[in-house]
Amino acid sequence: MSEAGEFVDYTLQRESSWEKAYGIQERAGEGLKVYGASVGAVRGTIRDALNRYKNLDHDDITALSTELWAEPVFERRLAAIVLLQTKVDMLVHTDLTRLEGFIRQSDTEALAVPLANDVVRPLLERLEGQARDKAGKVLQRWREDPDPRLQRAAALVAAS
Repeated sequence: MSEAGEFVDYTLQRESSWEKAYGIQERAGEGLKVYGASVGAVRGTIRDALNRYKNLDHDDITALSTELWAEPVFERRLAAIVLLQTKVDMLVHTDLTRLEGFIRQSDTEALAVPLANDVVRPLLERLEGQARDKAGKVLQRWREDPDPRLQRAAALVAAS
């Protein structure tokens, strides 16, 4: 795990409590583990990580998001979303492949909806030209995919 990934994971675990974990588990469902860190703690952890690791470029941001997403822990995955949301201006249309994988693996609307609304939508809104056309084809494929999470993501993005 990268130094930044270790920092985020360690901090999220330190910010956890069993009381919060119980409430989060009900929202997250059976497929994900939970630490019990609040949304505010997740946001603060990403803010602190970005202050600590100031020179993260596009590849670093996407690699860190993938690293955080790799473990089926609700707060780690939420941290990946917050990271991507914070750095959405660095994302490019080819990142939709990574985001598609995240949506497919989201296991809960509590992750799939913010991915669509707070990462995919703003990314698509700023694309132009050929990149926008390619992204439109990806969204069309999502609409036709049998995975209801992708269909829902496409519908949420199109509703803007």
